[in-house]
Amino acid sequence: MTEDTNRDNRPAAAGTGSRWDALPTEARHPASGDLDRLPGEEIVALLLAEDRRGLEAAERLGHEVALAAEWIADSFTGGGTVLFAGAGTSGRLGILEAAECPPTFGTDPARIRGVIAGGPEAVFAAREGAEDSAEDGRLAAESLTRGDLLVGISASSLTPFVRGALERARSGSARTILLTCAAKEAVGEPADLVLALDTGPEILTGSTRLKAGSATKAVLNAMTTAAMVRAGKVFENLMVDLRPGSAKLVDRALRIIQAAAGVSRERAESLHREAGAEVKTAIVMARCAVDAETARQRLAATKGHVRQAIDRPAIAADPPTERPVG
Repeated sequence: MTEDTNRDNRPAAAGTGSRWDALPTEARHPASGDLDRLPGEEIVALLLAEDRRGLEAAERLGHEVALAAEWIADSFTGGGTVLFAGAGTSGRLGILEAAECPPTFGTDPARIRGVIAGGPEAVFAAREGAEDSAEDGRLAAESLTRGDLLVGISASSLTPFVRGALERARSGSARTILLTCAAKEAVGEPADLVLALDTGPEILTGSTRLKAGSATKAVLNAMTTAAMVRAGKVFENLMVDLRPGSAKLVDRALRIIQAAAGVSRERAESLHREAGAEVKTAIVMARCAVDAETARQRLAATKGHVRQAIDRPAIAADPPTERPVG
């Protein structure tokens, strides 16, 4: 390939000398040079094939993603705050990840949060220039200190808002992670842990809401879910700390109790009621044949881990009971 051609053998624009010139996420994809001439089915096929490649890139970083999950669990269980920070699509993905944790895992919304360049309004309407303020990023992370964790999300790795947040978090002794779709060698070391997915060019040039966004979302899902498993928010494969804030979630809570405790629907409803709608408590009540208060004591002694609470040897507070289990 010569200097005056792109990867798809089309004439290249003259180099601008900008810092974005060499970013793979800004390059033209060799398979989509005729995107505007393709039938819809072929466009869709190209887009979905690229999403699969993005997920494959995420899989290659499995070890690093698992480490990131451990760091989230460490901060959360240690009483710290986890903050996701990004701009545009990256910021929205961080906001979404934080927003999903309370209903799924029963977390305090103040403990796992998301911030986006431009403020809450930028979630619904693009504020493109907001990403250029490193100072706003620093302000977003100013409360973070030792024991806290900042997860900066930037497809390009260069977003000033994210870089500013990372700098401020590190200066406050908080742990830092950068999740980016750039190549590792181009990123440097702006964070304690860099997850560089290196997803390459997009089918629609520069539109990182596509493959890069899908890969980023997959990694965020993996990080928070694995972290919450480690934090005791899961028993078997059940979300036992969910908040039953709707009819659907109340029904799910009852089905979880049925499955985890091996009881009837009627018994699950009774346990749920006696436990004050605490799913974990209801499960331990049934599995250990104890009352609600004793179940809570068992859970407190095991830091909320249901399996450990069930396996824990009987303690003095465990009264003998004839409580039915079916």
